[in-house]
This record gives sequence, C-alpha cells and structure tokens, in this order.
Amino acid sequence: MRVNRLNQEPGSLVNLDRVLLVAKGGEVSIGSPLVANARVKARVDGHGKEEKITVFKFKHKVRYRRKNGHRQPYTDLVVEEIEVGRARGRGRSRAKVQETREEG
Repeated sequence: MRVNRLNQEPGSLVNLDRVLLVAKGGEVSIGSPLVANARVKARVDGHGKEEKITVFKFKHKVRYRRKNGHRQPYTDLVVEEIEVGRARGRGRSRAKVQETREEG
C-alpha cells in the first residue's frame, strides 16, 4: 500500500488509527466518517517517488507559458495486522436507553 511520505525508517512499525472501511470475511464495516476502534498495524517497506507529471500553464494571445514538473514522494507499507475492537461501555449505554423507555 502506498501512502504520502511518512517520517519513519524502513523496517519500523506504524499504527494507523484512522480507518475508513474494514472488510472481514463477508462482513463490511463502513465508518461515518471512521470505523470505531479499528487499527491497522503496518511495516514500512521503503520510500520512493512517483512518476513525473507535467504541469503546463498557457494563456491564449498573451505569450504566457509555464512548464513545471512534480514527483510526489511516497512510503510503501506492508499491512501486518488489522484490529477491530468492540466499543467500551456499549452495554451500559443500551441499558440506560431501555430504562428511559420503560419510565416514559
């Protein structure tokens, strides 16, 4: 997996806690905006740069031309483990909701 350049040495471990989607077996969990209590443990495989893109600006009849190039730096990650935990206190909040329904 490629991500924007991280300030980590190759071989070091990285914990990613902002997970948008998790698919395990036939079950898919989509976050809104993030999946709760999900983490990905990955190992840094190396760093590099993407292929060069050309940025060309041009204005008609003004003799304005600018040519520029860009190579985006990236980090290669290898996913070691995906953790999806249960939310803490989930049972307590449901019990409170049931108590309020019975009272009202």
